[in-house]
Amino acid sequence: MIIDFGKVPLERALSKLGAASRSQTRDWALKGRLQVNGRTVRDPLFMVSPEKDSFTVDGKPMRKDSWQAVMLNKPKAVVTTASDEKGRRTVFDLLPSELRTLHPVGRLDMATTGLLILTNDTRLSSYLTDPANAVLRTYIVTVTGEMTEAQLAKAAAGIMDEGEFLKPAKITLRKASGHESHLTVELTEGKNREIRRLFEALGHEVTSLKRVAFGPLQLGALEPGQFRRLTKEELGVKETPPPPAIKRLQPPARRPHDNKRFKRKMPPKKRHY
Repeated sequence: MIIDFGKVPLERALSKLGAASRSQTRDWALKGRLQVNGRTVRDPLFMVSPEKDSFTVDGKPMRKDSWQAVMLNKPKAVVTTASDEKGRRTVFDLLPSELRTLHPVGRLDMATTGLLILTNDTRLSSYLTDPANAVLRTYIVTVTGEMTEAQLAKAAAGIMDEGEFLKPAKITLRKASGHESHLTVELTEGKNREIRRLFEALGHEVTSLKRVAFGPLQLGALEPGQFRRLTKEELGVKETPPPPAIKRLQPPARRPHDNKRFKRKMPPKKRHY
């Protein structure tokens, strides 16, 4: 995929690039220390293009991290934030220090496990999370009680909950008993607690929720709490091609002046006899 999502606020751009935190960006901007393309910018919400613009602080170029992306198998009781005011473990506690400038692509709630992508590529995260692109996320779900065919049909058709229409792209009942039911659910967007709310509205509590695929990625045998680095090829990322060079038309070469060709012909002189 070739993706280019334009501009974002300066403080967000530098944070996503791993060049500076948002608070640091605000401080530099208010003190007049930041320049974008050589121009001093005092507004941390000034719109910029992270991939195209150049950023300097006190006239010195800011370091921009090379492209990075990882896939993490998020375990339970871990929150998808950079820090937590309650002191709970975060996904960044599972990563080495050099990867703590990455940002999560969407979120998994504390009780949900499975595949989480983290990257410093803002275009990639925007593409993967934009509902218009319908990138599939696949979940293995266990709920209490027996899921009936009528309930399955109702879930597939979609339901209204708290003013939002919740409708999976696909839902499949794998097995069911009077005690619990096991299903596979596919989504194309990440509404807040969408799967849990969907089944709660049908009278079933979700007891286990695990994301096993996101776009082209499969969780596979990656163990909980473990991560692995991803390549651009795995994610189908292609660089935005540079614009074609503009060929300027050269004026035609002037022909050397030909005195014979351009010599004015004079009428013959009249002779008088």
